[in-house]
Amino acid sequence: MKIAVVGSYGAGLTMRVPRMPVAGETLSGGRFASGHGGKGSNQAVAAARLGAQVSLLTAVGRDQFGAAARQLWAEEGVDAGGVRDTDAATMVGVILVDADGENRIAIAPGALDELTPADVEGFADRIGAADLTVVCLEIPLPVALAALRVAHERGVRTLLNPAPAVALPPEAWEWIDVLTPNASEARVLTGLGPDDPATGDELMDLLRARYTGTVVLTLGAEGALVDNAGQRQLVAPVTVPRVVDTTGAGDAFTGALAVALARGDDLTDAVRYAAAAGAHAVGTAEVIPALPGPDDVAALLRR
Repeated sequence: MKIAVVGSYGAGLTMRVPRMPVAGETLSGGRFASGHGGKGSNQAVAAARLGAQVSLLTAVGRDQFGAAARQLWAEEGVDAGGVRDTDAATMVGVILVDADGENRIAIAPGALDELTPADVEGFADRIGAADLTVVCLEIPLPVALAALRVAHERGVRTLLNPAPAVALPPEAWEWIDVLTPNASEARVLTGLGPDDPATGDELMDLLRARYTGTVVLTLGAEGALVDNAGQRQLVAPVTVPRVVDTTGAGDAFTGALAVALARGDDLTDAVRYAAAAGAHAVGTAEVIPALPGPDDVAALLRR
Protein backbone atom coordinates (compact mmCIF):
# COMPACT_ATOMS: atom_id res chain seq x y z
CA MET A 1 0.00 0.00 0.00
CA LYS A 2 1.55 3.28 -1.13
CA ILE A 3 -0.18 6.52 -0.22
CA ALA A 4 0.80 10.06 -1.15
CA VAL A 5 -0.53 12.81 1.13
CA VAL A 6 -0.63 16.48 0.14
CA GLY A 7 -1.67 18.62 3.06
CA SER A 8 -0.73 20.51 6.17
CA TYR A 9 1.54 20.29 9.16
CA GLY A 10 1.14 22.50 12.19
CA ALA A 11 1.99 22.62 15.84
CA GLY A 12 -1.08 22.14 17.99
CA LEU A 13 -1.26 24.22 21.16
CA THR A 14 -4.08 22.69 23.19
CA MET A 15 -5.85 24.10 26.21
CA ARG A 16 -8.31 21.85 28.01
CA VAL A 17 -10.89 24.01 29.80
CA PRO A 18 -13.92 23.30 32.02
CA ARG A 19 -16.13 25.05 29.44
CA MET A 20 -15.74 27.36 26.48
CA PRO A 21 -15.19 31.00 27.51
CA VAL A 22 -17.64 33.59 26.25
CA ALA A 23 -16.60 36.79 24.48
CA GLY A 24 -14.43 39.03 26.68
CA GLU A 25 -14.08 36.41 29.42
CA THR A 26 -10.80 35.21 30.95
CA LEU A 27 -11.32 31.63 32.13
CA SER A 28 -8.95 29.98 34.60
CA GLY A 29 -8.51 26.30 35.39
CA GLY A 30 -7.16 25.18 32.01
CA ARG A 31 -4.52 22.52 31.32
CA PHE A 32 -2.04 23.14 28.50
CA ALA A 33 -0.21 20.75 26.16
CA SER A 34 1.55 21.18 22.83
CA GLY A 35 1.90 18.60 20.11
CA HIS A 36 1.89 17.80 16.43
CA GLY A 37 -1.06 18.71 14.22
CA GLY A 38 -2.15 19.61 10.72
CA LYS A 39 -4.53 17.39 8.83
CA GLY A 40 -2.04 16.28 6.19
CA SER A 41 0.58 15.20 8.69
CA ASN A 42 -1.99 13.59 10.99
CA GLN A 43 -3.45 11.60 8.11
CA ALA A 44 0.00 10.57 6.92
CA VAL A 45 0.98 9.32 10.38
CA ALA A 46 -2.38 7.57 10.78
CA ALA A 47 -1.90 5.71 7.49
CA ALA A 48 1.72 4.83 8.28
CA ARG A 49 0.76 3.38 11.67
CA LEU A 50 -1.75 1.17 9.91
CA GLY A 51 0.90 -0.28 7.63
CA ALA A 52 1.03 1.93 4.53
CA GLN A 53 4.13 3.36 2.85
CA VAL A 54 3.40 7.08 3.03
CA SER A 55 4.97 10.08 1.29
CA LEU A 56 4.07 13.58 2.48
CA LEU A 57 4.13 16.98 0.76
CA THR A 58 3.75 19.95 3.07
CA ALA A 59 5.78 22.97 4.22
CA VAL A 60 7.33 23.84 7.57
CA GLY A 61 9.42 26.71 8.88
CA ARG A 62 13.07 26.60 9.83
CA ASP A 63 12.10 26.73 13.48
CA GLN A 64 11.68 24.44 16.47
CA PHE A 65 8.24 23.29 15.29
CA GLY A 66 9.59 22.36 11.86
CA ALA A 67 12.46 20.41 13.42
CA ALA A 68 10.03 18.58 15.69
CA ALA A 69 7.88 17.71 12.68
CA ARG A 70 10.78 16.11 10.84
CA GLN A 71 11.64 14.09 13.94
CA LEU A 72 8.03 12.87 14.12
CA TRP A 73 7.99 11.75 10.49
CA ALA A 74 11.31 9.94 10.91
CA GLU A 75 9.99 8.10 13.97
CA GLU A 76 6.69 7.18 12.25
CA GLY A 77 8.29 6.07 8.98
CA VAL A 78 6.73 8.80 6.84
CA ASP A 79 8.75 9.79 3.75
CA ALA A 80 9.29 13.55 4.20
CA GLY A 81 11.71 13.96 1.31
CA GLY A 82 9.19 16.15 -0.49
CA VAL A 83 8.53 18.48 2.45
CA ARG A 84 9.54 22.09 1.79
CA ASP A 85 11.44 24.24 4.32
CA THR A 86 10.56 27.96 4.31
CA ASP A 87 11.55 31.15 6.13
CA ALA A 88 7.95 31.59 7.31
CA ALA A 89 6.90 30.19 10.66
CA THR A 90 5.50 26.67 10.86
CA MET A 91 1.71 26.62 11.02
CA VAL A 92 0.29 26.88 14.53
CA GLY A 93 -3.19 25.84 15.62
CA VAL A 94 -4.65 26.94 18.95
CA ILE A 95 -7.18 24.39 20.23
CA LEU A 96 -9.68 24.73 23.07
CA VAL A 97 -11.23 21.47 24.31
CA ASP A 98 -14.09 21.52 26.81
CA ALA A 99 -15.06 18.95 29.44
CA ASP A 100 -17.29 17.11 26.93
CA GLY A 101 -14.44 16.66 24.45
CA GLU A 102 -15.74 19.20 21.94
CA ASN A 103 -13.17 21.53 20.40
CA ARG A 104 -12.69 25.00 18.90
CA ILE A 105 -9.64 25.66 16.68
CA ALA A 106 -7.93 28.80 15.29
CA ILE A 107 -5.06 28.52 12.78
CA ALA A 108 -2.15 30.71 11.60
CA PRO A 109 -1.03 29.07 8.32
CA GLY A 110 2.50 30.48 8.15
CA ALA A 111 4.72 28.23 6.01
CA LEU A 112 1.74 26.56 4.36
CA ASP A 113 1.03 29.78 2.48
CA GLU A 114 4.43 29.35 0.80
CA LEU A 115 3.38 26.12 -0.95
CA THR A 116 2.76 26.46 -4.70
CA PRO A 117 1.61 24.18 -7.54
CA ALA A 118 5.29 23.97 -8.54
CA ASP A 119 5.91 22.02 -5.33
CA VAL A 120 3.29 19.52 -6.47
CA GLU A 121 5.11 19.08 -9.79
CA GLY A 122 8.25 18.27 -7.81
CA PHE A 123 6.24 15.68 -5.85
CA ALA A 124 4.67 14.19 -8.97
CA ASP A 125 6.82 11.05 -9.06
CA ARG A 126 5.71 10.12 -5.56
CA ILE A 127 2.09 10.73 -6.52
CA GLY A 128 2.51 8.64 -9.65
CA ALA A 129 3.94 5.72 -7.66
CA ALA A 130 1.10 5.74 -5.13
CA ASP A 131 -2.01 3.56 -4.98
CA LEU A 132 -3.97 6.51 -3.59
CA THR A 133 -3.42 10.25 -3.14
CA VAL A 134 -4.99 12.01 -0.15
CA VAL A 135 -5.52 15.78 -0.24
CA CYS A 136 -6.90 18.15 2.40
CA LEU A 137 -7.68 21.87 2.18
CA GLU A 138 -5.57 23.37 4.97
CA ILE A 139 -3.16 24.38 2.18
CA PRO A 140 -3.65 26.98 -0.58
CA LEU A 141 -6.47 25.84 -2.84
CA PRO A 142 -4.34 26.00 -6.05
CA VAL A 143 -1.92 23.52 -4.46
CA ALA A 144 -4.69 21.12 -3.46
CA LEU A 145 -6.21 21.33 -6.94
CA ALA A 146 -2.81 20.73 -8.55
CA ALA A 147 -2.36 17.59 -6.46
CA LEU A 148 -5.76 16.25 -7.47
CA ARG A 149 -5.10 17.05 -11.13
CA VAL A 150 -1.62 15.47 -11.17
CA ALA A 151 -2.92 12.29 -9.55
CA HIS A 152 -5.88 12.13 -11.94
CA GLU A 153 -3.62 12.59 -14.96
CA ARG A 154 -1.40 9.74 -13.76
CA GLY A 155 -4.32 7.41 -13.16
CA VAL A 156 -3.93 7.45 -9.38
CA ARG A 157 -7.09 7.27 -7.31
CA THR A 158 -7.75 10.43 -5.26
CA LEU A 159 -9.39 11.07 -1.91
CA LEU A 160 -10.30 14.64 -0.97
CA ASN A 161 -10.95 15.42 2.66
CA PRO A 162 -12.55 18.87 2.12
CA ALA A 163 -11.50 20.39 5.42
CA PRO A 164 -11.78 23.25 5.90
CA ALA A 165 -14.38 23.30 3.15
CA VAL A 166 -14.38 25.89 0.37
CA ALA A 167 -16.29 26.16 -2.88
CA LEU A 168 -14.54 24.11 -5.58
CA PRO A 169 -14.22 25.12 -9.24
CA PRO A 170 -16.28 22.97 -11.63
CA GLU A 171 -13.29 21.17 -13.17
CA ALA A 172 -12.05 19.96 -9.77
CA TRP A 173 -14.97 17.58 -9.29
CA GLU A 174 -13.68 15.46 -12.19
CA TRP A 175 -10.37 14.90 -10.38
CA ILE A 176 -11.90 13.51 -7.16
CA ASP A 177 -12.61 9.80 -6.83
CA VAL A 178 -13.60 9.73 -3.14
CA LEU A 179 -15.01 12.73 -1.25
CA THR A 180 -15.19 12.64 2.57
CA PRO A 181 -17.02 15.69 3.97
CA ASN A 182 -18.74 15.94 7.30
CA ALA A 183 -22.17 17.57 7.40
CA SER A 184 -20.92 21.14 7.86
CA GLU A 185 -18.40 20.73 5.04
CA ALA A 186 -21.09 19.28 2.78
CA ARG A 187 -23.19 22.40 3.39
CA VAL A 188 -20.32 24.59 2.19
CA LEU A 189 -19.68 22.42 -0.87
CA THR A 190 -23.33 22.57 -1.87
CA GLY A 191 -23.77 26.29 -1.20
CA LEU A 192 -26.01 25.97 1.86
CA GLY A 193 -25.77 28.18 4.92
CA PRO A 194 -24.00 26.87 8.05
CA ASP A 195 -27.29 26.54 9.95
CA ASP A 196 -29.27 24.89 7.17
CA PRO A 197 -31.21 21.92 8.67
CA ALA A 198 -30.67 19.60 5.69
CA THR A 199 -30.51 15.93 6.61
CA GLY A 200 -27.74 13.58 5.58
CA ASP A 201 -29.80 12.23 2.69
CA GLU A 202 -30.67 15.75 1.54
CA LEU A 203 -27.00 16.77 1.65
CA MET A 204 -26.10 13.66 -0.31
CA ASP A 205 -28.73 14.46 -2.95
CA LEU A 206 -27.28 17.97 -3.34
CA LEU A 207 -23.75 16.59 -3.69
CA ARG A 208 -24.99 14.10 -6.25
CA ALA A 209 -26.33 16.99 -8.37
CA ARG A 210 -22.73 18.02 -9.15
CA TYR A 211 -20.56 14.99 -8.42
CA THR A 212 -20.63 11.38 -9.65
CA GLY A 213 -17.79 9.85 -7.62
CA THR A 214 -17.88 8.10 -4.26
CA VAL A 215 -19.11 10.11 -1.25
CA VAL A 216 -18.49 9.18 2.36
CA LEU A 217 -20.52 11.69 4.41
CA THR A 218 -19.46 11.42 8.05
CA LEU A 219 -22.23 12.10 10.56
CA GLY A 220 -20.49 11.81 13.93
CA ALA A 221 -22.41 9.67 16.38
CA GLU A 222 -24.85 8.66 13.62
CA GLY A 223 -22.14 6.91 11.59
CA ALA A 224 -21.39 7.57 7.92
CA LEU A 225 -23.63 7.76 4.88
CA VAL A 226 -21.95 6.16 1.87
CA ASP A 227 -23.03 6.66 -1.74
CA ASN A 228 -21.27 4.84 -4.55
CA ALA A 229 -22.76 5.15 -8.05
CA GLY A 230 -26.18 5.83 -6.56
CA GLN A 231 -26.07 2.90 -4.13
CA ARG A 232 -26.56 4.46 -0.70
CA GLN A 233 -25.98 2.90 2.70
CA LEU A 234 -25.67 4.06 6.30
CA VAL A 235 -22.65 2.55 8.03
CA ALA A 236 -23.29 2.36 11.76
CA PRO A 237 -20.89 4.11 14.14
CA VAL A 238 -18.35 2.22 16.24
CA THR A 239 -19.01 3.21 19.84
CA VAL A 240 -16.58 3.73 22.72
CA PRO A 241 -17.29 3.95 26.46
CA ARG A 242 -16.06 7.53 26.86
CA VAL A 243 -15.23 10.48 24.61
CA VAL A 244 -12.10 12.28 25.77
CA ASP A 245 -11.06 14.42 22.79
CA THR A 246 -12.55 14.56 19.30
CA THR A 247 -9.70 16.59 17.78
CA GLY A 248 -8.00 13.81 15.83
CA ALA A 249 -10.97 11.61 15.04
CA GLY A 250 -11.50 12.88 11.50
CA ASP A 251 -7.84 12.47 10.61
CA ALA A 252 -7.74 8.94 12.05
CA PHE A 253 -10.84 8.16 9.96
CA THR A 254 -9.31 9.58 6.78
CA GLY A 255 -5.95 7.86 7.23
CA ALA A 256 -7.61 4.52 7.91
CA LEU A 257 -10.02 4.89 5.00
CA ALA A 258 -7.07 5.60 2.70
CA VAL A 259 -5.29 2.45 3.89
CA ALA A 260 -8.37 0.27 3.45
CA LEU A 261 -9.09 1.60 -0.03
CA ALA A 262 -5.44 1.33 -1.09
CA ARG A 263 -5.36 -2.35 -0.13
CA GLY A 264 -8.56 -3.01 -2.06
CA ASP A 265 -11.19 -3.35 0.67
CA ASP A 266 -14.86 -3.19 -0.28
CA LEU A 267 -16.12 0.37 0.27
CA THR A 268 -18.48 -0.52 3.12
CA ASP A 269 -15.78 -2.53 4.89
CA ALA A 270 -13.32 0.31 4.36
CA VAL A 271 -15.69 2.82 5.95
CA ARG A 272 -16.32 0.49 8.88
CA TYR A 273 -12.55 0.12 9.34
CA ALA A 274 -12.17 3.90 9.25
CA ALA A 275 -15.01 4.34 11.74
CA ALA A 276 -13.21 2.06 14.18
CA ALA A 277 -10.02 4.10 13.79
CA GLY A 278 -11.93 7.31 14.45
CA ALA A 279 -13.66 5.77 17.45
CA HIS A 280 -10.33 4.74 18.95
CA ALA A 281 -9.02 8.28 18.52
CA VAL A 282 -11.77 9.96 20.56
CA GLY A 283 -10.85 7.90 23.62
CA THR A 284 -7.39 9.45 24.02
CA ALA A 285 -6.32 13.05 24.55
CA GLU A 286 -4.32 14.83 21.82
CA VAL A 287 -3.95 13.73 18.23
CA ILE A 288 -0.75 11.75 17.68
CA PRO A 289 -1.09 9.62 20.84
CA ALA A 290 -4.68 8.85 19.82
CA LEU A 291 -3.94 7.52 16.31
CA PRO A 292 -4.42 3.73 16.37
CA GLY A 293 -2.35 0.81 15.20
CA PRO A 294 -3.80 -2.25 13.45
CA ASP A 295 -4.44 -4.12 16.71
CA ASP A 296 -6.39 -1.19 18.16
CA VAL A 297 -8.71 -1.09 15.13
CA ALA A 298 -9.10 -4.86 15.09
CA ALA A 299 -10.09 -4.89 18.77
CA LEU A 300 -12.88 -2.36 18.18
CA LEU A 301 -14.14 -4.20 15.13
CA ARG A 302 -14.33 -7.45 17.12
CA ARG A 303 -16.57 -5.70 19.62
